[in-house]
Amino acid sequence: MEVALEVGMAVRLAELIDALTKEGELYEKLPGGDVRCYACGHRCLIHEGRRGICKVRFNKGGTLYVPANYVAALQCDPTEKKPFFHVLPGSNTLTFGMLGCDYHCVYCQNWLTSQALRDQAAGVQPMNITAEHLVSLAKRYGANLVGSSYNEPLITAEWAVEVFKLAREQSFKTCFISNGNATKEVLEYLEPWCDAYKVDLKSMSDRNYRKLGGLLSNVLETIQRLVEMGFWVEIVTLIVPGFNDSDDELRQAAKFLASLSPDIPWHVTAFHKDYKMTDPDNTPPSTLLRAAEIGQEVGLRYVYAGNLPGRVGSYENTCCPTCQTLLIERFGFEILQYRLTKGGRCPACSTQIPGIWWDR
Repeated sequence: MEVALEVGMAVRLAELIDALTKEGELYEKLPGGDVRCYACGHRCLIHEGRRGICKVRFNKGGTLYVPANYVAALQCDPTEKKPFFHVLPGSNTLTFGMLGCDYHCVYCQNWLTSQALRDQAAGVQPMNITAEHLVSLAKRYGANLVGSSYNEPLITAEWAVEVFKLAREQSFKTCFISNGNATKEVLEYLEPWCDAYKVDLKSMSDRNYRKLGGLLSNVLETIQRLVEMGFWVEIVTLIVPGFNDSDDELRQAAKFLASLSPDIPWHVTAFHKDYKMTDPDNTPPSTLLRAAEIGQEVGLRYVYAGNLPGRVGSYENTCCPTCQTLLIERFGFEILQYRLTKGGRCPACSTQIPGIWWDR
């Protein structure tokens, strides 16, 4: 009886979100009623009546339908929480999410939204909303950015762009918080409307990525392409004991980022038991400090150890790479000092610090 109830709830959720759709833009119609989706790196070939790997983009009558006009998660919170440390420090971001993901990470901290229609225990009721209403909420709550997160925003890119276009008209910055399993097509689609892009670089092992449902090569190509296209890019590696915490793997990640630009901020953050991964211990501060030191050793100028406030020394702060002057002091998501001059320069030596800074 309980299993039947769960299945019934999953069917109802699918019916609800399938009604909240519109024709997609990131796809190609193929002979015989098939479609090829370009929203994420899987590039799904979707037959009539079937869904893509994400479960929320589907082919009906030879047309690809994609999510629109709802949110399953909505929060106005610090931009540092995304995390972006070089984007309007001290600002807030109105962050919205939908349902579905192209990965199936066993330690996902947003699994209730991301694993909807894949895991019967997951699923959040969608709330109908318009893009205009979302932007009005951003104004009401004093946000400076509008961002897409909580599920994988690539698979709902058309809705994000609809919101971002209106947000840009109202002088908001916009951002994506993503796993980075992108395509050239989706990044070109986003580029005119998205200012900042956070990528989760989950591992430097293709074997690990395949366990999560992706390919390492897709993510590395995405990061390189984002940098070349001029997005402001910050990278996060959630360090999971026994999964991706070896010195060799951390050094590989840091070297790859430094080869693209030593100015890419790299956030190393602590794992905590969640969803289906409850065996490894939570990541200790010593592991984050070791990772941060490796990042600095290979030449990254801005390395941050996150989500253990007050336990990672100076790695919460931004310092000038030229003269080591403290520029931004943080405790968790709180800004304690902000000393950059107009345009993002060090007040002591005038070094230009890369990022998106306040004009005032």
